Amino acid sequence: MFKGSITALVTPFKGDNLDINSYEKFIEFQISSGSNGIVPCGTTGESPTISNTEHKKLIEIAVKSSNGRIPVIAGTGSNSTEEAVEMTKFAEVTKSDAALVVTPYYNKPTQEGLYQHYKKINDNCGIPIIIYNIPGRSVVDMSVDTMARLYELKNIVGVKDATGDLKRATEQKNKMGKEFIMLSGNDENTLEFNKLGGVGCISVSANVAPEMCSNFHGLCNSNKFDEAKKLFNKLLPLHDVMFVESNPVPAKYSLNLMGMMSENVRLPLVTAEDISKEKIKKVLNNLSLI
Repeated sequence: MFKGSITALVTPFKGDNLDINSYEKFIEFQISSGSNGIVPCGTTGESPTISNTEHKKLIEIAVKSSNGRIPVIAGTGSNSTEEAVEMTKFAEVTKSDAALVVTPYYNKPTQEGLYQHYKKINDNCGIPIIIYNIPGRSVVDMSVDTMARLYELKNIVGVKDATGDLKRATEQKNKMGKEFIMLSGNDENTLEFNKLGGVGCISVSANVAPEMCSNFHGLCNSNKFDEAKKLFNKLLPLHDVMFVESNPVPAKYSLNLMGMMSENVRLPLVTAEDISKEKIKKVLNNLSLI
């Protein structure tokens, strides 16, 4: 159920308010372009700077707009265990298909602390949970052994692996087995990640090029890696330029150029610098996206 190109949705703003109209249209664009799932309220959705009320509204709209056509994996993580439980319960009540729960950031818990954090969420909810391991942002790195302990719990089904460590993918697959869902959190390593047992990516680039990203993962999941490599090489400049500044700044500027939404982001993020904008324009032009 959770495989292929799964878009880590940006959150459109009009001024400093949610732009619901653009958000609903953008979800429809994702579905019609072949995306295999959507993730509202993740890192790319600026979850650190949206309120709890906005967070819940964005999840509700994503579920309603998708209307069962593709899975909705709601971002529900927090560095407060109680808040993560609350938001994951909400995702379950609103009929999200799964929850994406980031490792607690800033607090720097031990491996046992990580285990207990996810166990409490698991024990209080009945929705599939995907661990989001992103040490570059959270400053903690869940070990394979801790992940294996969590996989024994009823609701833990997989990982969004944003470690950038391909050796880790092999270790996870060997430890947890083929039923453990491995999704990359790094567009730029998806070809090799999928070869090692990954089944897709929770993608930033898919905001901008959903059809190409979906086609790429479809080829991978059909074991057509030679064809997939050609498309991957075509997409690689996009994967790179999406991080020329902090995510989701380049994605939002791209979508603004494509006429889909404002480039507005919330402080402390700011819109892209002119030199970055020129790089982004060049890549989008080369891919015939603008």
